Amino acid sequence: MVPKQRVVSGRPQKSFFSTAYEEITHPENATIVRSILVFGAGVAFLHSSLSELLLPPM
Repeated sequence: MVPKQRVVSGRPQKSFFSTAYEEITHPENATIVRSILVFGAGVAFLHSSLSELLLPPM
């Protein structure tokens, strides 16, 4: 009998985090990632106590 042969792919499977990191750092996605970071910084600023600086003086 002929022994059974397994087909082995040439490269190992990448983890979720390495795939996500590669997609985030890809040059095509730079504007989207930058926009998300600026939006997150704006939300964090408006949620913090520093946002009271934007209020007019009374």
